[in-house]
Amino acid sequence: MSAQERVRTAVKTAVLSNPVRLVPIAFVAAILAGAGLLMLPIARIDHAAPTVMPALFTAVSAVCVTGLITVDTPTFWTPFGQAVILGLIQIGGFGIMTLGTLLALVVRKQLGLWTQLVAASETQTLALGEVKRVLLSVARIMFTIEAVIAVVLAARFWAGYDYHPLEALWQGLFHAVSAFNNAGFALYSDNLMGFVADPWIIVPVCTAITLGGLGFPVIIELLRGGSRPKRVMSIHVRLTLYGTAVLLVGGFAVLAAFEWNRPETLGELSTGGKILGALGLAVFPRTAGFNSINYGEVSSETLLITDVLMFIGGGSGGTAGGIKITTFLLLGYAIWTEVQGRDQVTVGPRSVGSHTVRQAVSVALLGVAAVMVGTILMLLFTDYTLEQVLFESVSAFATVGLSTGITYDIPTSAQAVLMALMYLGRIGTVTTASALALHTHRRLYRLPEERPIIG
Repeated sequence: MSAQERVRTAVKTAVLSNPVRLVPIAFVAAILAGAGLLMLPIARIDHAAPTVMPALFTAVSAVCVTGLITVDTPTFWTPFGQAVILGLIQIGGFGIMTLGTLLALVVRKQLGLWTQLVAASETQTLALGEVKRVLLSVARIMFTIEAVIAVVLAARFWAGYDYHPLEALWQGLFHAVSAFNNAGFALYSDNLMGFVADPWIIVPVCTAITLGGLGFPVIIELLRGGSRPKRVMSIHVRLTLYGTAVLLVGGFAVLAAFEWNRPETLGELSTGGKILGALGLAVFPRTAGFNSINYGEVSSETLLITDVLMFIGGGSGGTAGGIKITTFLLLGYAIWTEVQGRDQVTVGPRSVGSHTVRQAVSVALLGVAAVMVGTILMLLFTDYTLEQVLFESVSAFATVGLSTGITYDIPTSAQAVLMALMYLGRIGTVTTASALALHTHRRLYRLPEERPIIG
């Protein structure tokens, strides 16, 4: 065997021994393919010579379903370029591995063990035998919700804004896919600011964002539970639903209070417009990235609250980013358990294993570390304030896409930082650690225990 063949065999063995490693590689492949398509002259309105950074940044943002942009989507990209962006959003939201598994189902009518393991790592599925059924359910749910929202939005664009039926359908489809996948890309230079007081646009978009942010495991369990009224909800579903409700209602109340009378944001709107604007303020930071008001004009308090909402994110196994609601709430339950002096974390009638709690701590701390490093680098590479670059870094890591308006003007080095944060936020801190680890070792003995001083 030649040296080249030995290297190829070693690499293949390393990947196959842990299929999770393939997920980051597949995302890179999708990003590079998308960037290549966006560099084609047909993708840009001016048909100028290829420029690498706008294409690469947009591809990363689309595949990572973030929504941060360095060029204006409707005026820089042609319909072909916009279609490429839409395709990248759909691929990123559905998951490269999930899409590949579905293609294998169509071609081979069956799933191999390795393919199932890869799909399980992407869809957060626990039971190996459930993967095939879950993937089909995911496809039905995703395309059904996107189709319904697209029809509602298209009808509004056609009836309310006099769009040609085909243009209205394209607008509805693009924004429905972008909303459900929590991407935040829009075909308007001011995003959704022109529709801030239109309930037929804002409410469907917020509905799609919320459903996508719940995560597929939650939606699937709720649908299956409809025929089992006595079934007890799992801890994951309970945490996700209750956490989502609290964060949406609490975010709406707090952010509405901060911005209600400010003329720069909600102050000049009617009461109905203010309610819809505040709804957007609460929903869009849940990793969606749309904006119906100018975040460059909001108060410092709103920026800070939005930072927190973005960092927490949405549900696991869906299109949302952030550290996830379950992670955040499990940390709260762990703290409350320690305050009460108990040794077992419980959520309702169930207990949570220590391994899960450690995983939540790891995800949260790695997320904090990523944001802090990104913020420091952004401060070094730009002249913007801490408040602005922190908002941008959290938005990138949590794959949200909200911006105070500085993304257009930051240098290439700062764009590279944001791309790294978007990529890391999309594939997940735990997935990254798994991809870098060659082996997992289980210690067969316990060392003597010692208790250091805490606090």
